[in-house]
Amino acid sequence: MSKRFNASVSTRIVAAACVLIASATLTGCGQDRDDGVYTVLNSSTDETYHRWDAEAMARCGKRLGITVEQQSVPAAQVMTKALRMASSRSLPDIVQFDASEMPTFAEAGGLIDLRTLGLSTRDIPRGIVDFGSYKGTYYGAARSVNTLALFYNKDVLRQAGMPVPTTWDELRASAKKLTRGKRYGLALSAGGAEDGVFQFLPFMWSNGGDERRLDGPRVAQALDFWKSLLKDGSLSKSTVSWTQADVNDQFMAGNAAMMINGPWQVETLNTDKSLHWGIARIPVPRAGAASVGPLGGAVLTVPNTGDAGRERMAGRIVACLSSEQEQLTYALNSWMVPANEKAAAVWRQRVPELQALAGQVAAARSRTAELGAGWSSVSLALQSAFQSALTGQSSQAALKRAQQRATSGN
Repeated sequence: MSKRFNASVSTRIVAAACVLIASATLTGCGQDRDDGVYTVLNSSTDETYHRWDAEAMARCGKRLGITVEQQSVPAAQVMTKALRMASSRSLPDIVQFDASEMPTFAEAGGLIDLRTLGLSTRDIPRGIVDFGSYKGTYYGAARSVNTLALFYNKDVLRQAGMPVPTTWDELRASAKKLTRGKRYGLALSAGGAEDGVFQFLPFMWSNGGDERRLDGPRVAQALDFWKSLLKDGSLSKSTVSWTQADVNDQFMAGNAAMMINGPWQVETLNTDKSLHWGIARIPVPRAGAASVGPLGGAVLTVPNTGDAGRERMAGRIVACLSSEQEQLTYALNSWMVPANEKAAAVWRQRVPELQALAGQVAAARSRTAELGAGWSSVSLALQSAFQSALTGQSSQAALKRAQQRATSGN
């Protein structure tokens, strides 16, 4: 489905956020708070994630002598919910933002520098520190991170006598050969939403593409590669509307021999004991190239509410939730990779089947590292480009238009 893009959307959101947040912080908290109760706004609407978070918050609350409660809304609603709460001067003590959205709130002056609240970035890789930072200031602590990898059906590849592909040429050849009957060789998400952009970035970045120049030849080559898979019949035409959850459904149903997806699908994959799957790094344009994917996940932030005492305690809660042991517990539950290097080392020993994912995370990049709050404009432009290019327009024309939209808003 085509999505109309306007590059000024991001600017308007930041401007609105600035007004709302300034109102909240200049006048202080607008509601009476229970000194012993602290609130976390997150997107843990899934029953298992909500339970895991509740258990972690209970442990940290007991340690700190307080009660920590969560308020969960769908991921797409966290930013708008936080802005509405800012307008009514009822911001929660902690907000867990998707890392790609955090810069918008930070740009508006709505977040506290976590280092001033005593949080340390020791034992956190530079890339993950950047993941939670905006313009060099550390606003968001990650408990875990994720990225994408190539999942494959071991039985299908073994029966076809094929190795796991490592390059684009190998991936194209394997996907074409594995396409039989109702089964496609590969499934991925190229829909007009952030899922599609997230899935495109490993191909774009591994090929040297730059989000600041969407009409560059390296970006076009990556999109042309996707188009070649569609032309071969190795991808379903429905890929332009699939989410990552849809892709996983197709893989589990036996309708795809391989898929691009992330570790959040592992719990569901493991419910089918007859499905023997493996995981590998996403193939690269040429042998020896680095497989560079996007870092995904959420970060815990402390909003600027004007109540210094509550902000300090909120910082202690974030420190507890993102501590080495809590990270390991959360990662083992969710199959994500701990942000803390020491916790990640233990995690690798406990889940050796996901070693390839750990390696992919080590080379992964933050989507907002280059553009900050401007990332949302580029994301929307790319979403529109996918829809055009995969339904007939040339990659060059689609990306030229995307670049124009990202820079001028026309």
